[in-house]
This record gives sequence, C-alpha cells and structure tokens, in this order.
Amino acid sequence: MHLCFTYSLLACLSWLSLATAANLYATHYTGTVSSLSLERNNNDTYSLYLASSLKTCGSMPSWLTFDSASRTLYCSDETGDASVNGSVTSLAAGQNGTLTEITTATAPGGGVDSVIYNGDNGTKYLAIAHYTGSAVSTFRLPLDSDSQTHQAFHYNLSEPGANPQQDSPHPHQVFLDPSGSFILAPDLGADLVRVYAIDRSTGQLDTHCPDLTFPAGSGPRHGLFWETSHPILTSQLKTPQQDDLFLYTVSELDGHLKAFTVSYTSDACLHFEEIQSFVPYPDEQLPQGATLAEIRQAGGYLYVSIRTDHGFPPNDSIVTLDRSSDGTVTFRDLTSSYGTVPRTLVINRAGDLVVIGNQASSNVAVVKRDPESGELGEEVASLQIGEPGKVGTAQGLSSVVWAE
Repeated sequence: MHLCFTYSLLACLSWLSLATAANLYATHYTGTVSSLSLERNNNDTYSLYLASSLKTCGSMPSWLTFDSASRTLYCSDETGDASVNGSVTSLAAGQNGTLTEITTATAPGGGVDSVIYNGDNGTKYLAIAHYTGSAVSTFRLPLDSDSQTHQAFHYNLSEPGANPQQDSPHPHQVFLDPSGSFILAPDLGADLVRVYAIDRSTGQLDTHCPDLTFPAGSGPRHGLFWETSHPILTSQLKTPQQDDLFLYTVSELDGHLKAFTVSYTSDACLHFEEIQSFVPYPDEQLPQGATLAEIRQAGGYLYVSIRTDHGFPPNDSIVTLDRSSDGTVTFRDLTSSYGTVPRTLVINRAGDLVVIGNQASSNVAVVKRDPESGELGEEVASLQIGEPGKVGTAQGLSSVVWAE
C-alpha cells in the first residue's frame, strides 16, 4: 500500500511516473464517497491509495453506478424507509481522482442499487432499487436541482413472508437484459424477481410482464444475464450465430443459486425455465449464518461472494464456478475474500483483477485473476476505507466500482 499524501509532492509524482493507474470509487456508510487509485508498477507489483474523499450522498451512501461517457457517478443513499425519503446524488469524477458533487435529488428511502438504461434519441435514465423503501424508482438523466422521480413503484405484502427479513418487499438490485429492453429487480422480501419492460420512447417502465417467482423463504438478492453464441449450419447460411440466454440468481435467505434459460416471447415479455438450483459451496452446505451476496461473470466463469462463512479465518470467501455448455454450473474453488463480509465484487474489463469490497472489515482488496483459467490468485493490494463495521448492521464499506 502506498499513501501519496504521506510523501512530498515531488517524490509522489516521481513514483507515479513509473506506474500505470486505474481509478476506483468506494462508498462508506458513514457518509463518504472516496476516489482510489490503483497503480501497477514496472516490477508488476500494485499499490492502492486514497486519492480523495468527499462527504456526500446523504448519511448512508450505499451504492455507486458509473457513467463512463460523462464520467458521472450516481450514488444511492440508503437512509429512510417506506415512509421517509432518501436521495440520489450525482458526482463528477475527474480523471485525476477528484470528486465534485453536482446535485442531489429526493428519492424513495433505502436505495441500495442502480442501473443506467437508454431511451430513444440518446436519452438516459437511472433505475434504483429501494430495499427498506419497498420500491423501484426511475430518474431521467442528467440529474439537476429540479429532478423528480420519473416513476416510482411502491410495493406491499398481503402478509409477512417465511423469514423475519421478509416483513415487507425488499427490492435489492436492478439490472438490464442484454437487449436493453427489460429491467429485472430481485425482491428479497417478496420472493420474486420483478420484470419491467422499457418503453424507449418515454423511458417509462411497464409492469405488464409476469414476474419470476421463487419458493417461499428464498430471498432472491442479486442476478445477472449471460448470453452465449455458437455457430449452427444451414443449407443457406454456413456460419450464422444462435444465441443462448441464461439468467443466474443468488438468494440470500435459502443460500441457493438458480439458473434459468431465457427466451423472448411474442407478447414482448420474457419466459424463464429453471434448469438448476443448488447451494454453491463445498458439499452444498453453507456454514451457519453464512449468506450469498454478490454474483459476477467473467469469461466462462461465475463468482459468488460469501458473507460470514469464515472460510479463511478471520476472512470470508469467494466461490468460483465453472459453467457447462448447457448453462449449468458446478463448484470449482473457494478462495479468500481478504476481509469480512464481502458485500461487493467487481472485475475489471481486462479480466485480470478482481476488487472485493469487504463491508465489516471496511477494506478494498485487489486480487489477481487469470483471464484464461478464471483462477483467482493472491491479494496484490488492500486499503482500509473508514472505520470497520459491525457484522449484521449497515456499517462499514458499502460499495466499490471500477471507473471503466
């Protein structure tokens, strides 16, 4: 770890000249957004240091979404519940690591995840999942001082779910399908993944498509689409491409990873067919109190972060999964998260580095990855951001994102 602010400016600039840098951004539940610089030195070692930090994004910054075209960060504030508003803040992310707040808009409470989607004629929108606010909201971009919700969907349960965490709907993520025509929102409280069709002409989300339901007590948390292509032969065309689309989800409460085939239907919706459900852990048995958190894909592999399994005491774990041609996955390896409670897991575009945001230990850990084999290697850099948090609470490091 190299902390430039502890050196003279001349020495720091001299050192930086021998390195190549990548920018990352992180949020901490005490109310800060930080800019980090990851330096790759000439001797193939790495140094991670704090470039700047800004008090912004409400009292509980929880998630960052980066718009590379405008170098704008959108930060969700987890403050608030179904009856109290939270906020969403836009920040300018300078190439030199500076952060500047642009504006803040009022949003439903409990924002924990967001995604940018496109409308017609170059318009952009932001969709946000609100966990304690039991809502999904959208905003037209860019935000300004007069921005209001473009839409807000508020949900209720007719009766509590099977687990104490299911006292109300809890949307935990929003993500796009590969065509950019649908947004999905795993709802941990309601045991379903909500499906929204995007009207590109207005940026409105339409709820006419059926949701994907899960067994009672599942608590779906995060998911992703994986699109693959393989050549098929016909008498007319010798090398056309046939696309296969799959959905993978991880559930926090029952610890299962599910795989689905996905197809686009004639009524402009999505059809899901479950092909696999298992616990992605050795012997398909999670330790007591351990939960699945984030799921990511790179190359031909899936990665799932495991919170509080203490697989590498005192640290938690990351699971690597191999994928078969039929879309099913199998357990391959368990490696250290190099911290406790890995809430976020992000892989760079080159596929050779993984950054793990450990919430309770409040550290950003950088781990090498072999792009060919998918194997995760040793930690090459780490930096603590703010104070550690208590396990099981909304404290500590809340998110980390690559500026790519």
